[in-house]
Amino acid sequence: MQAVTLGPAGTYSHRAARAVADDVAFRESVTSIVQAVADGSFERGVVPIENSIEGSVTESLDAVANSDVSVVQEIVTPIRHALLAQSANFDVVASHSQALAQCRSYLDENYPDVTLEAVASTARGVERARADPTVAGIGHPDNASASHAEGSQTESDAPADDLEIIAEDIQDQSSNATRFLVIGPESARSDAGGKSSLVVYPNANYPGLLLELLEAFAERDINLSRIESRPSGNRLGDYLFHIDADAGLYEERMQEALEEVEGIARNGWVRVLGSYDTRHVLY
Repeated sequence: MQAVTLGPAGTYSHRAARAVADDVAFRESVTSIVQAVADGSFERGVVPIENSIEGSVTESLDAVANSDVSVVQEIVTPIRHALLAQSANFDVVASHSQALAQCRSYLDENYPDVTLEAVASTARGVERARADPTVAGIGHPDNASASHAEGSQTESDAPADDLEIIAEDIQDQSSNATRFLVIGPESARSDAGGKSSLVVYPNANYPGLLLELLEAFAERDINLSRIESRPSGNRLGDYLFHIDADAGLYEERMQEALEEVEGIARNGWVRVLGSYDTRHVLY
């Protein structure tokens, strides 16, 4: 099986994807990853969905809601950020916007005058640091080694030297962790697993609407581990809801809750992404 995830090689998404498949391909955006699974180009995709410091990855939420895919597994992995550069003298720190935000306090305190540059992934920031002595990257400490730059460059321009690890564990919270969703085609959707995800678009707006949705689960003793609203894109003030429930679709109580939610959203739609289990991966 081949999986596709956020590249180039060496991203945290790449680390999570290697728990799914030995053969990993890369795309430059979450949206293109989800689309590549939806159109059948890949059997599995791995996308970040939520970080314990910075919260949800909105591009992932929107891509999953707008595509015909299923969720088949959840991977949770700790995130260890290191500051990597050719030397301690740099003017720019380049990394993914989420990584920059997760290290905000450290950077403000230690490098208040550097320029922060958001790039497509942590690995792209490390690539910038290899190519430019005035740039530092943020990534896993292993990314300091030139040998971990596999697959991201051609032989002629491959990095010759390792980067210095200027500082390790620079994330603002030591408990920093990220949830990744393993997605598959709709045909891979399962009713088995201890957790379920769905997207609800009520296409309505009236007092008590959200309460009705919540009560469908609360009355059946189903815990919601996450509920988040996102703009529907149809009109200002119109929202859809991403819901993670701690129950499998095979359970009668979950089937009853889903039936009630579908009734509440009768003027809109409900997309059931599937039931799945959580896997914790340590690096």
